[in-house]
Amino acid sequence: MKPFADRLVDAIHSKNSRAVVGLDPRLDSLPDEFQRGIKKNVEAAAQAVLEWGGEIIATVAPHAAAIKPQIAFYEMLGPFGLVTYYALCKHARKKGLLVIGDVKRGDVPDTAKAYATAHLESFDCDAITINPYLGSDSVAPFVEMAKKQDAGLFVLVKTSNPGSGDFQDLKTADGRPLYEVVAQRVGEWGRELAGRSGYSSVGAVVGATHPEQAAALRKLLPQAFFLVPGYGAQGATAADVKLCFNADKLGAVVNASRSVIFAHEKNRSVDWKKAVEEAVVKMKTDINAALST
Repeated sequence: MKPFADRLVDAIHSKNSRAVVGLDPRLDSLPDEFQRGIKKNVEAAAQAVLEWGGEIIATVAPHAAAIKPQIAFYEMLGPFGLVTYYALCKHARKKGLLVIGDVKRGDVPDTAKAYATAHLESFDCDAITINPYLGSDSVAPFVEMAKKQDAGLFVLVKTSNPGSGDFQDLKTADGRPLYEVVAQRVGEWGRELAGRSGYSSVGAVVGATHPEQAAALRKLLPQAFFLVPGYGAQGATAADVKLCFNADKLGAVVNASRSVIFAHEKNRSVDWKKAVEEAVVKMKTDINAALST
């Protein structure tokens, strides 16, 4: 199998899309046809999410490079939710979508190895998000598993949430913000996982809601793919995410969740699947247009 970075480049080119759709099943926002019994019974809720998720995957598959299920929304449904998570990841891959498991795992080396095996082998995701807070020895097992599975990693570097600066922006002894130090390590961790495309399978999570920092990180990490949250519901525009790309119009994929999968909430008179399709096509088109200017 090709390295993850090369598979991602192939998906971008084949679909002419840098869009990633977050598959985050907020139960209150599911369309009416999936609401029966889901607030009283986690098994019924997991079944509803499975059916809804399958419809989302079918709708976005022609237009998105990947999906990104956030595992917390599945874990809250207990074992039924984890079975649903696994089934949707597997189904998405069969439908030609790459799967980025948004799991944000990170722990001491033995536990990190178990997490890496779980999410890159057992759940069989193409890539996952990881948290580097425990240091290089906590990241190493993920890098080794990514090598073994031709999988990808997106390391939390500069996240899109308002409170990200509490720690990520702290100045280190040499005057650099902490997120730049982490970015340097991302480059080091990814050197052995470069594909024929020139991009590494070790990338970074870089929020579009912090455009200045994103532009600086793009220069620091020319060979890393960025997973870019913040577009859509969090307020970032296609012009903001443009800063995360290289001159070759590669180097980043942009995630949107609520603004795509729950697009029907803005117009209840439109069929919900049609609303989803229109939203993902608009996202793809907006980003491509911004990259062409």
